[in-house]
Amino acid sequence: MSPTIFFGLLMDEILNIVWFKRDLRVHDHPALSRATQRGRVLPVYIVEPALWQQPDLSGRQWAFTAECLAGLREDLLRLGQQLIIRVGDAISTLEALRLRYKTIRLWSHEETGNGWTYQRDRGVAAWARQAGVEWVEIPQSGVIRRLKSRNGWARNWDQRMAEPQESVPTALCPIDNIDPGVIPAARDLAIADDLCPERQKGGREAGLNCLDTFLHTRGAPYRRAMSSPNEGAVHCSRLSPYIALGALSLREITQATWARQRDLKQNNIKGGWRGSMSSFQGRLHWRDHFIQKLEDEPRIEFENLHPAYNGLRPTEPDKHRLKAWWTGETGLPFVDACMRSLRTTGWINFRMRAMLMAIASYHLWLDWRKPGEHLARMFVDYEPGIHWSQVQMQSGTTGINTVRIYNPVKQGHDQDPSGIFVRKWIPELAKVPDEFIHEPWKWAQAGTVLDKVYPFPIVDYRYAAKQAREKVWAVRKTKEFKDKANAVVAKHASRRKRRNTQSQPTRETNQLSLPLNEKVPVI
Repeated sequence: MSPTIFFGLLMDEILNIVWFKRDLRVHDHPALSRATQRGRVLPVYIVEPALWQQPDLSGRQWAFTAECLAGLREDLLRLGQQLIIRVGDAISTLEALRLRYKTIRLWSHEETGNGWTYQRDRGVAAWARQAGVEWVEIPQSGVIRRLKSRNGWARNWDQRMAEPQESVPTALCPIDNIDPGVIPAARDLAIADDLCPERQKGGREAGLNCLDTFLHTRGAPYRRAMSSPNEGAVHCSRLSPYIALGALSLREITQATWARQRDLKQNNIKGGWRGSMSSFQGRLHWRDHFIQKLEDEPRIEFENLHPAYNGLRPTEPDKHRLKAWWTGETGLPFVDACMRSLRTTGWINFRMRAMLMAIASYHLWLDWRKPGEHLARMFVDYEPGIHWSQVQMQSGTTGINTVRIYNPVKQGHDQDPSGIFVRKWIPELAKVPDEFIHEPWKWAQAGTVLDKVYPFPIVDYRYAAKQAREKVWAVRKTKEFKDKANAVVAKHASRRKRRNTQSQPTRETNQLSLPLNEKVPVI
């Protein structure tokens, strides 16, 4: 008797559904690779309209995601089975597939996303248990789920990054009679218009080109240039959006960096290359260090990490100040230039991200939540684990990090001494001489510009910084504050380590390092 065929499958055959989320590639994809070893595979991406209505997501991010999906669909089609796209909520979509194919196994990578995806995954887990569906989740980075202690974390990261990359399946057996679906437009998802004319193009091909040019042409001055918004735009890796959406795996980037370091050493290539690659390799590590914080404590997205700061700033933000900040109209030229650049390109270097958040938190005395949501929407490379950890760090609400109150004028002089960056993004100040470009109110002819085409500063930045410093540091004087801060250190701080950047394991002690000046994941 011939076996019974059901929607292209044998009656008793288990269909392995690979649920793509922020892992939009076929190369070094552990979930896809291992699922193909267990039988036939159906690759699925679920476009969730409710997710794209969250206040931290935006049209520029969807546009980048859609380009990554198009590239993934082409790669899967070459393997024999194109990506199936469905629009709707995850549980209903997965249940419909279960009813159609009767017996399924679900595969995906572990995800540290925002609060919405965290709750969605909890719902999917409950559905899987009730429906009797095996859900296999596999790590795709150095983040450890249900971590009990930070001791040994860095060594584990090195070991994961050194493991062989997962091979691409040689072929996928096509599943017949299923509508592949289409990649929806932003308007179909009710995503607000979001012009970002100079954002990076999505997709693996663009990501590979970005990696190659960084490692071999753009990256030599990385260590020196990363702090400048002008130079950083060229000499930073610009790989962060491709990592955030998983068009490239962190492991393949790390191993490519290690290979480049070995090549530089063997051929005695200098010119800044070796120092820059060492700095970059370290920041790949620190990227997961920050994501681990959100994985361990999801409330970081919504609540002050240290409760002593509850109520310190008004819960309802000053709408005038908030609007001036996010439209680039604070009257502080370097701050406004950074915000306008971010709005147009979807990217800015890390020091300027930190400054923008610090200005909102200290000088404008805004609670970090609304500014944090706005920056999240602006960043094409938005990574919740990095973003919310850093938002709190730069707002001084962790209780364990140095209170960094950036001087916006000094930052301008340091990073843009001749005003090239400011004039590019604030053409209203084109005629202001170099010596006054960061303080146009001191220029004798300021009246021809200020309050006519560009505003006076909305705050006295020196006085505002002084007040903020006094308020924030006053909170730190009690014994209760210190006790809680020690608990935060024990859970989230990095450990002292002696690091070898040539893919050798990390040596650690069990001591906690003081997290006063934690490195930042600039990539």
